[in-house]
Order: sequence, then structure tokens, then C-alpha cells
Amino acid sequence: MAQNSVFLPDQFLAQMREMLPSHLSFDDFVAACQRPLRRSIRVNTLKISVEAFLERVSPYHWQLTPVPWCEEGFWIERDSEDDLPLGSTAEHLSGLFYIQEASSMLPVAALFAEGNTPERVMDVAAAPGSKTTQIAARMENRGTILANEFSASRVKVLHANISRCGIHNVALTHFDGRVFGAALPEAFDAILLDAPCSGEGVVRKDPDALKNWSAESNREIAATQRELIDSAFHALRPGGTLVYSTCTLNRDENEEVCLWLKKQYPDAVEFLPLGDLFSSANDAVTPEGFLHVFPQIFDCEGFFVARLRKTRAIPPLPAPTFKVGNFPFTPLKGRDATQAEVAANKAGIVWNENLRLWQRDKEIWLFPVNIEPLIGKVRFSRIGIRLAEVHNKGYRWQHEAVIALADNENTFALTHQEAEEWYRGRDIYPEKGPSRDEVVVTYQGYPLGLAKKVGSRLKNSYPRELVRDGRLFTGNDRSA
Repeated sequence: MAQNSVFLPDQFLAQMREMLPSHLSFDDFVAACQRPLRRSIRVNTLKISVEAFLERVSPYHWQLTPVPWCEEGFWIERDSEDDLPLGSTAEHLSGLFYIQEASSMLPVAALFAEGNTPERVMDVAAAPGSKTTQIAARMENRGTILANEFSASRVKVLHANISRCGIHNVALTHFDGRVFGAALPEAFDAILLDAPCSGEGVVRKDPDALKNWSAESNREIAATQRELIDSAFHALRPGGTLVYSTCTLNRDENEEVCLWLKKQYPDAVEFLPLGDLFSSANDAVTPEGFLHVFPQIFDCEGFFVARLRKTRAIPPLPAPTFKVGNFPFTPLKGRDATQAEVAANKAGIVWNENLRLWQRDKEIWLFPVNIEPLIGKVRFSRIGIRLAEVHNKGYRWQHEAVIALADNENTFALTHQEAEEWYRGRDIYPEKGPSRDEVVVTYQGYPLGLAKKVGSRLKNSYPRELVRDGRLFTGNDRSA
């Protein structure tokens, strides 16, 4: 494998040499940093089982090596002549897998360790959505996830990934993560704080990641991380689990942040050791029971993961000063709710008791029931999924609802070529059209969207912002 031209500052190397555990070689560490990163994917079990996925992709001759800490995760090697981007494969477009670095699967594995079954989870720094979608899969789309992202530009990407994966139990917020301890005290069973960090572990993916590195900058970042973990700890209910993680390697941003929290609340913070998380976890475990993953240990990105339990309540923070504003939705009930549900079922869209109908003007939404106690306490960017727009002839079903909730009724299967045309935003002209005027079009058994029959064509409703250019999965006949 070719070497990366990775920039490693001398002071950084001196710091790593000093803190590297005695059983690890410094030369191996430097060599690992110089190697390009292995690619990895995670099967989206909300849509397909691991076994069915492996069977489905077996004709492609991908070499898939299991990731030890995630049953759905695999390192992937492909033939050098296979130049089709992974993101352009049919399986990715229909949400059957997520391209995710293997190390970043660790925090969610820790969150659900030892049979933990949280009902209300917060992902404090969620974009682009790899961990949120992994959490949703572990929760089987039940309960609810508050996925927060401070960067406005990244909220849109977060929503797109949630939608593609068929997830409907997420509420999105756009705040500085330091507000939640005051705004939502003791509201969550589990919290993931994958904290913004100096990124020392990502040099294999980004050779210039450490161009602006300095020990002083790391200490400044650690100060923010302490404020974030303190806020998250206040938002956690007693008995709940907090996972703190970073993709960096220095102690200031990792162990020291967790030890600081323990010092603040010595009777309320319990470190839950991760040495048994998977078979070789002890190779990366620290004396405190955290996982400090140097890149040579598992041949992946550098990473840090700590799991904590809140053993008792702590004094609350002052109440927040911001105004939430009026909530523009009202529950949809009675005849209107029944009428919408019957019409949706007829269109092939079904949902369970975990979701409830709400309305705003002409829009009908489905909110996860478990989020309702938080309404009015923070301002949401969006909750659940938009089901439909009401118009004088009935309902206009929304793409995200079709992707997440379509069943096997009222479907029309597209060919390879037709599916490619669909993703390019073009109308479909099947040889023999469907019998009904509105159908869920599918490819290889998975919904692509809703199409309306107009004469001999199927009118494409694929959202314009998702339309793809370039070579797609049918460039080579991938069913061969």
C-alpha cells in the first residue's frame, strides 16, 4: 500500500513518544500514521440483515473483513479496476449501507454495551450522521434520538443521511451543545458526546490534519470539551450512560476531560470499563478502563472512547435564558387523523404506535411519541418525518416518508436502467405500466420514491437536491 505524505509536527511526535503505552512501538505508530486508511462500511440493519446484504453483494467480489466491535461493520477492499464510487452503488443510494470509518463505530458499541436499552438518546454533535444512524439501527427505529448539530451547514447533510437510511425516530436541533444541561436536565437515558477535537487521529485520511497543531490549541479545545461534558452530564438522568469520544490522541482532550468530570462530581460519576467490549479491546484499554486506540493497534483511525454512568442526581444548572418561541404544530386527531392514516395505508405507507400525527398548516408530520415531553423546552429544527401535504384532491406524500415507511403493497419494480433514470431525476417509460395511478417504485425490493402515472409514463418525484450525475450502478451490469 502506498505511503501518505503525512505532516507530523516534532512536538506532536515527542508528546506521542512520551505517552505511548510500553507495549506499543513508537516506530509502528509513525508507520501506521503514514499508511492510507482502510475503507469501511456499516450495514444498515433497519433495511437489510447482514446475512442478506452479504449475499446481495457477493457478485461484486468485494473483500469484506468484519470489524471486531461492530457486527454490522466491515473493512472493504475492491478490485482496482472497479472505479465506481461506493456512494454511487445501488446499495448505498437505497440506504442499505453507510460509509463509516471503523473507529467511529466504537462509541455506539460502547453506548449499547452490556445490554443497555435506552429509550431517549441524545447525540450532541451529530453531523454528518454516521453515529446517529448507527444508534437508530441499534434502537430499531423505536424510542427517540435528539440529534444536535451546531454547524448550520451540516444540519442539511445530517438530515439527508437520516432520510436515506429510512430513519423516523430522530428530532434535529441546531444549538451549541453547552445549552442542553440547563435546557433539558435529566432528560436522557443515554448520551453520546463525540466531542469536537484537534483530530490527531485522522491523519491517515487527511494528511494535513495537523498543519495547525499546537499543544496550546489542544488545551483550549479541552476547555470547551469540559464545558460540553458537564452540560451533557446534567442532561443525563441518574442511572443513565454517557459515552465521551474523540478522534484525537492526546491526554488533555481525552482522559483528562473525563477525570475532570469525576473530580467535579466524585459521588455521581462511575467509569464503566471497556476492556470486555470486544475480544481484543484490552489491547487499547487504559488503567481507567477507557479505550485509547492508537492507529497501529487495529489498523484504523486513532480514537478515544470512555463510558460513564451517572449514579445519582447532581445540583441543577441555572435555567436557560433563551426563548423557545411558539410551537407551530398541533396533534392531528379524530376523523382527520383516521382519514390521513387510511389514505397513507392505501398508498403503501404504514407506521407503528411509536409515531403520532401532527399538523402545521397544510403539512402532516409523524413525530416519535418519546420526544413529546421535550416540546416547548428547546427549539427543534425538525422532528420525525414529513408525511404529506394536504391539497384539495387529497394528500401529496413526501419522499422521506415513502423511503422510511413504505411496505410491500402498492409497489412497482423498476429495471436496472429505469432505476438509474430515476436517480437522475428523469421520468420512467415502462413497457407495461402499473394498474394504479400512484405507486411506490422499487429497485431490487427497496423503495426509491413515489411515482404518478401520467399516460404511458411514470412521473418522477425524486427530490431535485438528491438527483445524481455521473456514472451510477448500471454503468456495469452489477447483477452479473
